[in-house]
Amino acid sequence: MKQPNILLIMTDQLRGDCLGAAGHPDVKTPYLDSLAARGTLFDRAYSSCPSCIPARAALHTGLSQEKHGRVGYQDCVDFRYPHTMAGELAKAGYYTQCVGKMHVHPLRNLMGFHHVELHDGYLHAYRRPDTPWYESQKVADDYFYWLKNEKGISADVTDTGMECNSWVSRPWIYDEMSHPTNWVSTRAIDFLRRRDRSKPFFLMASYLRPHPPFDAPQHYFDLYRDMQLQPPFVGSWEDPAELDQQGRIYDSSTGPVDPELIRQAQIGYYACITHLDHQIGRLLQELTEQGLNENTIILFTSDHGEELCDHHLFRKSRPYEGSCRIPLILSDPGSITGFGRGQVCHGVTELRDIMPTLLDIAGAPIPPEVDGKSLLPLAADPSRSVREWLHGEHALGNASNHFIVTETDKYIWYSQTGREQYFDLRSDPHERFDRIADPACQERISLLRGHLVDILSQREEGFVQNGALATGRPVTALLERSLLRG
Repeated sequence: MKQPNILLIMTDQLRGDCLGAAGHPDVKTPYLDSLAARGTLFDRAYSSCPSCIPARAALHTGLSQEKHGRVGYQDCVDFRYPHTMAGELAKAGYYTQCVGKMHVHPLRNLMGFHHVELHDGYLHAYRRPDTPWYESQKVADDYFYWLKNEKGISADVTDTGMECNSWVSRPWIYDEMSHPTNWVSTRAIDFLRRRDRSKPFFLMASYLRPHPPFDAPQHYFDLYRDMQLQPPFVGSWEDPAELDQQGRIYDSSTGPVDPELIRQAQIGYYACITHLDHQIGRLLQELTEQGLNENTIILFTSDHGEELCDHHLFRKSRPYEGSCRIPLILSDPGSITGFGRGQVCHGVTELRDIMPTLLDIAGAPIPPEVDGKSLLPLAADPSRSVREWLHGEHALGNASNHFIVTETDKYIWYSQTGREQYFDLRSDPHERFDRIADPACQERISLLRGHLVDILSQREEGFVQNGALATGRPVTALLERSLLRG
């Protein structure tokens, strides 16, 4: 069989529930919904280390966080791995291109792609005064170069008062086609024009939004301005004291205190999502116009989610659904595979599964060290699963956490404080009721805790002592015993 083209659409900081196809009551995503209607929506997909860098390590290598070595956020550490997603597809005969966000080191690291047109957003670590000129983001980032030389705009993304981790929002002040979301679609469409037509292509369209700044064009803010929005999910276990301390800081990990600022954050986030959806629509329409949709398989996902004021929290890195659950759609517009359409699979999946899935689609061998599993069998039979449970984590100072999640429930352990939580996701999908002390749940909690003990027992941090979880052990964002260190 002729190898199909592969389009990987990646977003940044998009919650797993923020799609019309996922049942969100407010967010409008007609083009993404059409992908789900033509394929399989995996509604229990997760990012096992939910921040940009470790999530993308899992995506590009197919490895668990224990093996790729990134268990927290740490900039300026080389991405050196024996096999990468794009590299293996190139070996299989694909012409490979990424447009948009990579967030790897060095910034111009191709990670196996034949070519990369880069836009990483605003990266603090690559703007320090001691950054070498060739590693400076203003030099390495193609979007900033294009914005200045082609559009005559020398402005930075922060010049309007916006910040790259903030809940503050306002509409884009320049023409819409100069927005980075539009730029990714425009450059991806140009790749389709100039690709090598003698080869199948692997195109990764990697969008920065809806990661802050929340700055979609005015039209998209207007869509939500007068809408009565579903309020954030708040339960009985949150600590208001943390909100009192940080809830007025524009880039804190908690959400704002002011209800109007919460609403503005929601409007800004949803505006970015619908703007993103429409720009993805441009790319899908181009596939149709070029007659490529009949032989192109599309996979859509995100690196992690966004708390968006659920549980008074903002941003990511936490073990809760808003942060760690992601969208994942495998779509086959041309019925290449013959799989069913409009399906939903409840099996637990993770970013590490994308590399083996794409290699399976390409008919390419999967490297033996890969931990992820191909999702094609689940697309053929959505009642199947590739794992019973998933271990996730994130080094985050005093909030450093580990979690075990299944199709139906979740156990959380905070390694520095010893706090435990347990949520029944079937009856409580928004984690409003912590049942860690419920006598009826103790047997199940013990089982999930045992899974965590088993997987952490060999870890270098010493999280397990005498067969039990040990609180207060030092945490690190980078593991020494991993492929990262050789």
